[in-house]
Amino acid sequence: MFALQQDDSPAPRRAPAIWRTMLNIDRGLVNLVGRLTVSGSIPPALRGRPLLMAANHIGVFDAFVLMAACKRIGINPRFMLAGGILDAPLIGPALRVSGHLRVDRQVAATAVGQFAEAVEQLRTTREPIIVYPEGRISHDPGLWPERGKTGAARLALGADVPVIPISQWGAHEAVYWGTETVNGPADLVPLARSGLSAPLRRPRFKVHFGDPVDLSGVEPERPGAGVRAHAKIMQAITDGLVPLRRDEPVRPRFTDPTRPTDTVSPWKPGQAKPSR
Repeated sequence: MFALQQDDSPAPRRAPAIWRTMLNIDRGLVNLVGRLTVSGSIPPALRGRPLLMAANHIGVFDAFVLMAACKRIGINPRFMLAGGILDAPLIGPALRVSGHLRVDRQVAATAVGQFAEAVEQLRTTREPIIVYPEGRISHDPGLWPERGKTGAARLALGADVPVIPISQWGAHEAVYWGTETVNGPADLVPLARSGLSAPLRRPRFKVHFGDPVDLSGVEPERPGAGVRAHAKIMQAITDGLVPLRRDEPVRPRFTDPTRPTDTVSPWKPGQAKPSR
């Protein structure tokens, strides 16, 4: 696996102007909605090198919080995004120009090609790439990370790059979960109401950048390597989440009546871990 070396690589290329503009607007939006606290950082030896960052997914607003947190520590990340977002009017073209990576999970043949392309891009990029290993906002009643999928772990193993776990808490208080699909204006009402009230409540957003996940004991060629690497990544995210929600160890204090609570996290403290 990767090793930390003296950084003699070229300086990171400057992010596209449209993405820098979006990040600056985002920072103002996050500061308007709540209060952001960031802990941890990216080691100097990993800056300007290929890097994967894996975050827990707690709400509709958490990508905005992650962007503001990354901006604060001086990095301009890219995301792995669902194809539907990149195909959306207005925002889609801006995101494509900004260099975000596409994933279409529903199309198996396409997904295979996209995975190989993502591995190659990750090997050569000088900008961190953020992924959500869970694939969706957690349905666990306590909002602990879901079981998730092995795609991020396999991506890191395939590209042989370090993984930084990102743990976050508080963004779920900004905007309600709402619904899986939006079929009309009525579906947006709960999100609009919660979003408009957030600046009055001033939720506290907490983001922690953890130490690189130790994947040195995972041999990529051995069967089950992706599962073992995934477990290490998810456990690192959970370990970083514990202190962020120390006063809410069981369930979130903020109640979102729209979010499903039909799964049980295998990673939360005290829960039996899935077999590896």
